[in-house]
Amino acid sequence: MKKNISKRASLLHLSSVSLAEGMKNGSFKSLYRGQGIEFSGVREYLRGDDVRAIDWNVTARMGKPFVKLFEEERELDVFVVADASLSMGTGSGRQSRFETAMECASLIALASFYNASPVGAVVFDGKLEFFCAPKPGKNHSLFLLSQFDKMVCGEIPGSVLDNALRGAEKLLRKRSLVFVISDFRVSGWQEPFAHLCLKNDVIAVKITDSLDEKIPSVGSVLFSDPETGFECVLPSSSQKFSRLWREENERRNEKWFKDCIQHGGMPLFISTAQDPAAELIKFFSGRERHLM
Repeated sequence: MKKNISKRASLLHLSSVSLAEGMKNGSFKSLYRGQGIEFSGVREYLRGDDVRAIDWNVTARMGKPFVKLFEEERELDVFVVADASLSMGTGSGRQSRFETAMECASLIALASFYNASPVGAVVFDGKLEFFCAPKPGKNHSLFLLSQFDKMVCGEIPGSVLDNALRGAEKLLRKRSLVFVISDFRVSGWQEPFAHLCLKNDVIAVKITDSLDEKIPSVGSVLFSDPETGFECVLPSSSQKFSRLWREENERRNEKWFKDCIQHGGMPLFISTAQDPAAELIKFFSGRERHLM
């Protein structure tokens, strides 16, 4: 398994390096420049030092004044929330929504390693299948890749996106860059998403497919909901049906986009027919140009 994961990491290397550079540019530059200050030690008081920095406990023990020293925290924690529910197993592009989501997650994990950023993740379907707090290092990044690689789509029916978002909020100890990768075909995610956005920079990645917008004209087709098992026959050759199908998809996408913005997130659409690395890099490059 480790050999396969190392090979996969090698294949993703160039894309991940480019993505790492993009993540450090634009509106996220300030995150990499420092999240705050961290105590690093004490030294003797010198004339001109701010008296508010005096460490009174050390001063009392040593019999002369000492001041606290601080240094800027420069590590940016990165976190991935990835959807492995049954609906993610669909797709008509080069791969399924689930495979696209796992590729996105793998790219982000490797890009975080190249930026020396601790990275963590939660993967869910009808329950939380895997979760870990952000940690640094190559071994941890390869461990995450192995988890993404062996994940199975839809082992447990349903979607607990809301619980995954709440779990992410609890795991993150400081402001982090969070990627939520899902088809968002579930209700109740908006409130925990908004809470997560209050203290973090959250990018919502909606995995789409060409069938969301247009289905082939092949007559009456039996459709089945992978989550509930509900089935019905729909007239794919009907022009009216095709128009309503397209309009309903546009309405859902517009509402999702507005919900993300309203709750403080940054929306991004990635199709199963697209290259996830190229789309992520384009997203960060676009934000950098926008802020120049």
